[in-house]
Amino acid sequence: MTRGFVLCADDFAMTAGVSRSILELLARGKLSATGAMTSRPHWRGLAGELGTFSGKADLGLHFNLTCAAPLSAMSALAPGGELPKLGELARLALGSAAARREIAAELARQLDAFEDGLGRAPDFVDGHQHVHVLPGIRRAVLEAVARRYPPGSVYLRDPADSIAAIRARGVAVGKALVIAGLAAGLRPAAARRGIPLNRGFSGVSPFDPARDFTTDLACFLERPGPAHLVMCHPGHVDAELVALDPVVATRPLEHAALLAFAPPPGLRLARFSELA
Repeated sequence: MTRGFVLCADDFAMTAGVSRSILELLARGKLSATGAMTSRPHWRGLAGELGTFSGKADLGLHFNLTCAAPLSAMSALAPGGELPKLGELARLALGSAAARREIAAELARQLDAFEDGLGRAPDFVDGHQHVHVLPGIRRAVLEAVARRYPPGSVYLRDPADSIAAIRARGVAVGKALVIAGLAAGLRPAAARRGIPLNRGFSGVSPFDPARDFTTDLACFLERPGPAHLVMCHPGHVDAELVALDPVVATRPLEHAALLAFAPPPGLRLARFSELA
């Protein structure tokens, strides 16, 4: 009997090149999920194309608070019209009630944009740079999902795994442990609201183009959890990506490795609903 796992590409709609990469991988059955940045201008034009994969892959919101501009003015969080870097976001989310109110409102706008684009609720919610688990932001995400959607119908990404599993995989161990620490307490908080989460997570990468992503992907599938989720960041490089995001050189390497990827014996790509 094979065990399923979710293979999710982050950053759909970030740029045209990233989006085309993800659409190609979805069409070839190389992914089982992708998260969309509905705050990006590409979303409106690409939503219909992504929607053709409804029922075939999990399509979710990749909540964005750190890349480019928000959907509407945020005087406390983005006074100059540009979203803050991750460290500044974390500081403001903890220290500013006005910023927290703006975060909740921006989340609502990004969820609205997803629903307007696809005509339905997302299958899941996660965050660009894992912002959805940060103190000062996590509660807004949990409450929005619980308020807007029937219990159990939308899942949330838990970017944590056990210390033993993270160390056994041996990829970006320190980074993965920090992210797991930030997510501490997410599971019971979600359970109280009837929100399901993945159980097992990997894919944290050093984004080093000298590394072999095919080898790293095999490592990400070691010690999978019972509802395991692997994130990835494929893409085609264009000028927009180079100007916008620090993760550039590794995206085409991930795309090529995913095109050639076949799950090892005993594992198969799956949607979350098949695992829960």
